[in-house]
Amino acid sequence: MRKHSTPARTPDRLKDRPTWLLGRAVARSSVLLTTGFAAHGDGLRGYHYRLLASLEQWGPVSQADLGRDTGIDRSDVTAALVDLESRDFVVRDVDPNHRRRKIVAITDSGSAALRKLDEVLDSIQEELLAPLTPAQRRQFAEIMPRLGDEGEADVSPGGSST
Repeated sequence: MRKHSTPARTPDRLKDRPTWLLGRAVARSSVLLTTGFAAHGDGLRGYHYRLLASLEQWGPVSQADLGRDTGIDRSDVTAALVDLESRDFVVRDVDPNHRRRKIVAITDSGSAALRKLDEVLDSIQEELLAPLTPAQRRQFAEIMPRLGDEGEADVSPGGSST
């Protein structure tokens, strides 16, 4: 497996800064995701997972709304949907109320593929969090949303985005 690039040396004034530490964690996470999906995702990638997960959770939606919901650029959504459609994981039909709009829905095959990708992603998560104890993992899951959402994450008991 390809390792993330680790600097040979890090200046003392930088090594304990949260932005540096988060950047290193993001770099490691990115490599784990890329290599994990490449090795076990049957040609699918993280953005395919996001699209399928969104469709399964929220149901059929226009391509434009799917792009907005997932934060994926419209042209990238179209290319990814062409790939997913060729695998029979999604269907795209013309919206009868707006002939220029396509409505996307996940198929049973797409739901089965999503369950397999869940397993791939679970193993990636396990590898990423391996250095942490169970208590540290819970603490990490409670703290990180606060940083990712500009401190406005749901901090109520049980509040989580994933």
